[in-house]
Amino acid sequence: MAKRRIIPKLLLKKGGYKGLQNVVVRTKNFNSHVEIGEVVSQSKIFQDQLADEIIILKIDSNIHFNELIEISNSISNEIFMPITIGGGIKNIDHIEKLLKNGADKVSLNTIAFENSDLIKIASNYYGSSTIVVCIDYKIDKYGNYNIFINNGNNKLNYNFIDWVKLFEDYGAGELILNCISNDGNQKGLDIKSANLIGEIVKIPIVLSGGCGNTNHFIEGFKKTSANGISSGTFFALKDQNFMQIRSHIFNAGIDIRV
Repeated sequence: MAKRRIIPKLLLKKGGYKGLQNVVVRTKNFNSHVEIGEVVSQSKIFQDQLADEIIILKIDSNIHFNELIEISNSISNEIFMPITIGGGIKNIDHIEKLLKNGADKVSLNTIAFENSDLIKIASNYYGSSTIVVCIDYKIDKYGNYNIFINNGNNKLNYNFIDWVKLFEDYGAGELILNCISNDGNQKGLDIKSANLIGEIVKIPIVLSGGCGNTNHFIEGFKKTSANGISSGTFFALKDQNFMQIRSHIFNAGIDIRV
């Protein structure tokens, strides 16, 4: 297995002065947005602290796609670690523009369910390594998986497992499993779901939602086959240096880049 990855996640929303700036926010259960800072400066901080890569997701429809292109360009001119960018992707033209303007990978979410053929087209043309599918989900009190699209606003009556298999078959190179129920609660990752999906697909899986301390990262890596763990709230709130977190994870016997 490739070295495990620790990945900061930056969520973009309109805010700042008069609500006209594109700012990084942290969320809880996809709500309660709290502004953190400016996206380029935040990205540079994580690069300086040796993050493996970075995920940037637009979660506000008021941010125009052309603004996302500008953000991608600005970040790629300042940092040199891999960048995954997504949010509001509609077609192959969007994917192409992002890949030509600094993105190493493009994350598909809502469009992956509305037009799954786009995954097949994009992966055939640009390579599966550039196409990531992000799945936002909740687990209800009966243990059923419920998929949500449009930033968690719309529930789909789709079979979770069938769609995971389809995404891999259609050429997605990576899956991000984003547990809405755990988002921002800092109580731990959804280990059970990671193991369930890990038994079904061969492509890399990134877990997201719930990290509140370093042990949650260690548990996620030790108890699952996940290739990466992504977090937004944890890195936004903690004063401890990212490099110290890496050291704790490495000392726990996790095979990460040092």
